Amino acid sequence: MRGFNPALPLAVALSGGADSVALLVACAEKWPGQVVAVHINHGLQDAASLFEDHCRVLCQQLNVPLTVQKVDASKQAGQSPEDAARQARYKAFSALGPVECAEGAIKSIAIAQHADDQVETLLLALSRGAGLAGLSAMQADWQRDGLDYYRPLLAVAGADIRSWLSGRGMAFVEDPTNQDEQFTRNRIRARVMPALRAAFPQFLDTFTRSASHAAQAQAVLDEVAVADVQAISRSGDGLLRIKALQLLSRARQANALRYWLKSRFQVVPSTAQLSELLDQLADCTTRGHRIHIKVGPGFVQRSSDVLTWYNP
Repeated sequence: MRGFNPALPLAVALSGGADSVALLVACAEKWPGQVVAVHINHGLQDAASLFEDHCRVLCQQLNVPLTVQKVDASKQAGQSPEDAARQARYKAFSALGPVECAEGAIKSIAIAQHADDQVETLLLALSRGAGLAGLSAMQADWQRDGLDYYRPLLAVAGADIRSWLSGRGMAFVEDPTNQDEQFTRNRIRARVMPALRAAFPQFLDTFTRSASHAAQAQAVLDEVAVADVQAISRSGDGLLRIKALQLLSRARQANALRYWLKSRFQVVPSTAQLSELLDQLADCTTRGHRIHIKVGPGFVQRSSDVLTWYNP
């Protein structure tokens, strides 16, 4: 956790597994009286109550306050179970802002993903043909709903975490779904990671370094996109002026459109959708040229001299 200096008080996301247990123990030792634990009970498996019971016992041993949040993680149409659970967790985390420990309201949340998780995320992104944003894998820190989030263990191997816990005699629970290879991430963990470890012993360090390089490059692209979108937006409503957009290179058009759609409308175009949109922009040389392209749950369309997105 070198370099991890969050604003306090701090909440630690506690599943009861090895990684979150180790993170809670380390944080409670470093900042006594300024750490709370939060356990999210998704209610998706029979063992959920056992996980919650283990977290209660652990927090009593550590003298750390525990907040248990029961969430509805049922997925919506077109949503993956993983995304549904993730959105439910963030909703629960956002509710922690007013929660107080001895030192005041929660300001930061620490999550225990580690280097193995980061490499698995990178491999998943590669399997989808992701761009730089996907190849950046998981962020080490970010902000959401007024809270600072951190992943302080991203450079630490999962095996080292378990070894550290074993040396302290700390108990943790095993999630039985981690062995279910119907999930792509579990297949990567069971089949691909051991092969990589045998072929490239230092792959955790080198792959996480590559993800860090990708994240730095993506940050530069985001800075360029912010400047471009500001320059080509129509004053008053922020819609993109088509003629100004056409003055950019195709690569900068793509970068600006991705950023505009995600930051303003929370939608991400597929590669095919973005390519079609760029082609339509190139052909948009007459007043009557129509642009109407499906992106996410809505459409990008031309309205007079600007581009807009709407969800019917």
